[in-house]
Amino acid sequence: MPNNSTFSHSISSDVKVEFSPQTNLIEQSSYRYSLQERDTPNLQRYLFDYDSVPKVSFNHRFVPVQMPDEIWITDTTFRDGQQSTSPFTTKQITDLYKLMHRLGGPRGLIRQSEFFVYTEKDRRALEECMALGYDFPEITTWIRASQKDFELVRSLGIRETGILVSCSDYHIYNKMGLTRAGAMKKYLAIVREVLELGIRPRCHFEDITRADFYGFVVPFAEALRQLGEEYRIPVKIRACDTMGYGVNYQGAALPRSVQGIVYGLIHYAGLAPEQLEWHGHNDFYKVVTNASTAWLYGASGVNCALLGIGERTGNCPLEAMVIEYASLRGTTDGMELPVITEIAEYFENEIGYKIPPRTPFVGANFNVTRAGIHADGLMKDEEIYNIFNTEKLLNRPARVAVDVHSGAAGIAMWLNTRFRENHVDLHIEKHAPIIAAMKEKVDAQYEDGRTTSMGDEELLGMLETLSPELADAAR
Repeated sequence: MPNNSTFSHSISSDVKVEFSPQTNLIEQSSYRYSLQERDTPNLQRYLFDYDSVPKVSFNHRFVPVQMPDEIWITDTTFRDGQQSTSPFTTKQITDLYKLMHRLGGPRGLIRQSEFFVYTEKDRRALEECMALGYDFPEITTWIRASQKDFELVRSLGIRETGILVSCSDYHIYNKMGLTRAGAMKKYLAIVREVLELGIRPRCHFEDITRADFYGFVVPFAEALRQLGEEYRIPVKIRACDTMGYGVNYQGAALPRSVQGIVYGLIHYAGLAPEQLEWHGHNDFYKVVTNASTAWLYGASGVNCALLGIGERTGNCPLEAMVIEYASLRGTTDGMELPVITEIAEYFENEIGYKIPPRTPFVGANFNVTRAGIHADGLMKDEEIYNIFNTEKLLNRPARVAVDVHSGAAGIAMWLNTRFRENHVDLHIEKHAPIIAAMKEKVDAQYEDGRTTSMGDEELLGMLETLSPELADAAR
């Protein structure tokens, strides 16, 4: 019997069967994709005509789910994320990096964090974070394709850097004025220079969801893999859904199919899961499901930013993928989930960033209910209207907002939550006289034309006039 790990047999000069360690099956490979050169760009106007919503086409081809043995999260808060907000100070970068280290847990599931190196402030922040001595998140960089930048990265002691290698004809022809062959030659020369310095390249395949997958992406990825093998330094590929065009629909055709992209890079370009990372944007509200799909179909890494900050509609929210990891794996693997709340509070209190209140997991109202009937349900059994034990997992107890719809149940829920947060052993039923008295005052506000919900201090002020003792316990 053949040793499966090395089994290979040629059927003819152009057809070979060999054992695949990814699927543990003997597979037939009859075609290797070569660069398809063109004089003019293929802008795929049948999908992207620009004057209408981009279309999703289907070819009804299905690829297998092949979740890697290990999956992880990488961070671009200080690179792509910082491009969309007021620049962080050195202290803010260092503080957030410390919080990410805690959130990632002892296994370092937030594997890397990406830094700019162009300003004195960015380099100082990078050096301060490196001085902390954390194994995770590993500090990586993003650089331009220049010898000066290569030498700067090496002088900083960085082991991995991102390099922009735009791969759609929109960029190759219309932005850079090259052809596919010219772009590939240029990119490979740049990557070789980085490898010569002993630095691990991470190639950012910009705009992959509008690229010619078999005519450029696969042959280029295969060439990068072979180059890495030559230097014995694996080249990593970040599949960048730059415009958020990726979809995870079964049977969707390339270039928009997320699972098709990941499967093709593994199956046709020969990349290992740990060499693949997905980087998405949220232009069409698909950023989280696309990142999860990349994991499911073989990419070990998903690239994210805290709170989803980033270009235009933003990157994949890092905290969302922390929760997604726990959902898919059935364990947090040591990640410290309450740090998500600390990060949100830091952004609002120290950076001055306003988080939209309905943002999942971090928004002020993500686990707040307003309807009286919902509040009544929460009082009877919190599980009825709360997504999970947010108090235990995120240090965010379920709460209610008091407004015209809250009723006695909402007011009682608000008061009892205040007691619980203050570790006061009190519980007031919704039919209690104090709740009826507060409801009368609340209703009067809305009868006078008020439209906004009531703040904690207002309600505490009302309670103060009715029962100073209870107000003191609720403060």
